[in-house]
Amino acid sequence: MTVGSERPHGGLPDGRAPASTERPHGGLPDGRAPASTERPHGGLPDGRAPASTERPHGGLPDGRAPASTEVGGIVPLLEPRDGLPPVVATDAALAEVTDRLAAGTGPVAVDAERASGYRYGQRAYLVQLRRAGAGTVLIDPIACPDLSGVDAALEDAEAVLHAASQDLPCLAEIGFRPRRLFDTELAGRLLGYPRVALGTLVEEVLGFHLEKGHSAADWSVRPLREELLRYAALDVEVLTDLRDALADELEDQGKAEWARQEFEAVLAARPAAARADPWRRTSGIHRVQSRRSLAVVRELWTARDRIAQRADLSPRRVLPDTAIIEAARSYPANHAQLAKISGFAGRQARRHEKDWLAAVARARASTDDELPETTGGALPNSPPPAHRWAERDPAAAARLAAVRAAITTLAEENRLPVENLLSPDALRRLSWDPPKPCDGQAVADALAGYGARPWQVGLAAEPIARALCDLPAPVDEAAILDDVAQSEG
Repeated sequence: MTVGSERPHGGLPDGRAPASTERPHGGLPDGRAPASTERPHGGLPDGRAPASTERPHGGLPDGRAPASTEVGGIVPLLEPRDGLPPVVATDAALAEVTDRLAAGTGPVAVDAERASGYRYGQRAYLVQLRRAGAGTVLIDPIACPDLSGVDAALEDAEAVLHAASQDLPCLAEIGFRPRRLFDTELAGRLLGYPRVALGTLVEEVLGFHLEKGHSAADWSVRPLREELLRYAALDVEVLTDLRDALADELEDQGKAEWARQEFEAVLAARPAAARADPWRRTSGIHRVQSRRSLAVVRELWTARDRIAQRADLSPRRVLPDTAIIEAARSYPANHAQLAKISGFAGRQARRHEKDWLAAVARARASTDDELPETTGGALPNSPPPAHRWAERDPAAAARLAAVRAAITTLAEENRLPVENLLSPDALRRLSWDPPKPCDGQAVADALAGYGARPWQVGLAAEPIARALCDLPAPVDEAAILDDVAQSEG
């Protein structure tokens, strides 16, 4: 599992719960109570905390305390409760665990480990599953690259993943495509948790400490070390427990339907379209100003990608982005000039010196018609970057500011991040080209066209319409001057 930024794990030395769990559940991240005295959308009318937060900190969803825990303490998860299972690496072993999973009951916890920092692409190098009655299963997808049998066995089971959009593509590549989903990270966002990394949520909601030190390991290495396998097994150890606790909280906050729509949208999402100019995402490209320098970035990026794909290596292990940017600013033409750029001194980079020099030479020899534009890479029919709106279209900039303010207020009232209430792309598109007439129904239709879910449309359409209608009408200076000229004539 690719893990986000984690705060230090574990409870406080005196056994108190972490500070973030001491604020009233559902409050604002800085501890302030919402402005309204009534509980925002989905709240309990008497202001009580949801039932799931009234159990002792560190408990399991059914109220049981973890074994060996102290009151208010954090329990480290060190070993899988059923022991470390063997890695499935043969067809016979895969058939056996498939039967076990089929005979299990309830949701199935699913995770996948990739090696994107080491290998080319996003393929899975370990798949972990856990289901009641079946235990934990670790599958080597390199040795067993077809999990369509597992997929069929779990056809009717809800899959529980954390940050599902990261793992679903690599699982689909090996034949596993869940029909129903519960995403614990997305649930945490909808519930207003300020930090939603798996380790943080497990600690705050269940009171267990997960070791996350191996999240960036090279999972392509064989054989996998025992400590890596233990880490991977523990990632699914309490995932369904976390799912149950978060599901209770979603019900308590009136957000269960929101979550259902979000989970369905994740499953239905199509793979992102390939970018027209993927090289424009090179880190530090803002330091490159001229079209010819951009051509150097393009040619070096393309050469690096070809080499990385052929060698099955992460592109940045072949040549770092910093080296590409420095070369684009200095135009190295020979070995001595190339060697002055530190990023070209690595073992992989040195092996392909001729490729780098040839790439720079192609850029230097390009005609003006072949050079890339200084701006580009935007999606078709998309608005320009928002920071240019004030100069290009002041009225659109005013609409964007008004809509952003309305959505921010609405998100705070409903205790969820702004980006989960309305995607930044939908917000920009609506502000750049507002519907006419700009009433609630027209805004609702526009939001639905931009991919907003029904719950988002229901919450946001009217506030956005009011924000747009409250703006002063733009002044038509040309018409005013024309009227003045006619009156004076």
